[in-house]
Amino acid sequence: MNTWKFVMGLLVVPAMLAGRPFTVVAYNVENLHDADGVAIYDDYQPAVYTRAHALTKVNNIATVLAKFGDGKGPEIVLFQEIEVDQTPGKSPPDYAAILKRYAGTNIDRMLGADFTPEIGDLPAEALLLKSCVDHGLGDYTVVTGGDLPGAYADGNRRAIKTVVFTRFPVKAVHTYPTLNARNILEVELEVDGYPLTVFDNHWKSGAGDPKTEEFRIENARTLKCRVDELLKADPNADIIIGGDLNSHYNQKRRYRAMKQTGINDILGSQGNELAVRGPAKDLYNLWFELPPKDRGSDTFKGQWGTLMNLIVSRGLYDMRGVQYVDNSFGVAKFPGLNADASGRPVRWNGKGPAGAGFSDHFPICARFTTVADNQPGKFMPLQRAAGVDDDSSGGNNGDFKTTAITAEKIPAGANLRDGTWSGKLFFVEGKAVENRYPKVSAFGDVYDVYSPDKEIRDAVAAQKAGGQFKFYGELGQYKDRWQFVVQSMEWVK
Repeated sequence: MNTWKFVMGLLVVPAMLAGRPFTVVAYNVENLHDADGVAIYDDYQPAVYTRAHALTKVNNIATVLAKFGDGKGPEIVLFQEIEVDQTPGKSPPDYAAILKRYAGTNIDRMLGADFTPEIGDLPAEALLLKSCVDHGLGDYTVVTGGDLPGAYADGNRRAIKTVVFTRFPVKAVHTYPTLNARNILEVELEVDGYPLTVFDNHWKSGAGDPKTEEFRIENARTLKCRVDELLKADPNADIIIGGDLNSHYNQKRRYRAMKQTGINDILGSQGNELAVRGPAKDLYNLWFELPPKDRGSDTFKGQWGTLMNLIVSRGLYDMRGVQYVDNSFGVAKFPGLNADASGRPVRWNGKGPAGAGFSDHFPICARFTTVADNQPGKFMPLQRAAGVDDDSSGGNNGDFKTTAITAEKIPAGANLRDGTWSGKLFFVEGKAVENRYPKVSAFGDVYDVYSPDKEIRDAVAAQKAGGQFKFYGELGQYKDRWQFVVQSMEWVK
């Protein structure tokens, strides 16, 4: 079986692959910001986000990318959540010139003792590019989504953007503004003489909210319109759609109350791998390559989600140009690095002098190769063709009651406020502390108790009246106040 897997953090690729094998990674890096001290988000103002934080962030991202390709990194990376430079220069950045200018130093010194106003003017993706070079990941061309600072027609300011790093020649770049989301970035590449079009996306957030699904439907329409143009010109065009669609691969089944979804109904992402051989289905979502229990790249309310997606076109299965490597899709989780002891993402935490962590999303990845057969009418054999299953749970969810951290699982002397426990789900059992707002004494300290939902807050308040709290909550911090956030009525005992 032509598969690859992670073994001890290394990417193993079969030697039998013909043509030019390469890896594509989609990676939401959770708000990588530059070092100029100008930002839209409160968590990235100079008082809380420093050059040391930016250094930790770029080096951690580069460390994850270095796990691919025997330390050389993936050939194509589709990034999301890289800051839109709020202090842009008069002309677009010349990334090659930036690397040449700072060839005699490294990113640690640039953001440390050798920091200058000129370095402060560099956009976040330039800092990341330099860190990648320092980690042995060179030869990337950088393409950005064209988002600019300032208000857009929808009244919102763009704080973050999509960015593509690629080692293949860039033949053309297009950007497509879309309602209440980041620009969709289209990059036409040449892979050993064959055309490959990649789309980098970051759709509107709020996957489970029917109101925000209206925006994702418009995001999908923007993308679908362009994909249809390419497929009209060549029904077997080689297309990879990736990024954070803020939609689960089975959005339609997961949220049955939604009459229409962007990813499934408008874009046409689906799970029958053989269907793309015919004219009715153009796209296949690679999440279906994995067993349902392994489908998950992010967690929310104690459940796994699949907001990151890699979707491929019919042309990635024919015997011409670029071809998908059967069953090569995976989730890039590395225990002890970007995955914690429970297998969940070690998300970014800005606390402390330099911050820590990686992202609230695992990267997802797949292998591709080139074939010289030039037979678009024939399709590659599949050893295990995926069909549509009836997994309505969203995959890899498990029972939040069994995955929650209890007092017995916390090592003696552990400090829950050191940043490494933030975002994790706890089973909290403790005394109510006398206060106007709910507070609980648990795990040797006192924490606020909060929920964004009024009905849940009322249920928690009812426990407070009894003097004893018992609930599941995610540990977090709001304006320097530590709290447990109760996200679901099921979490209230």
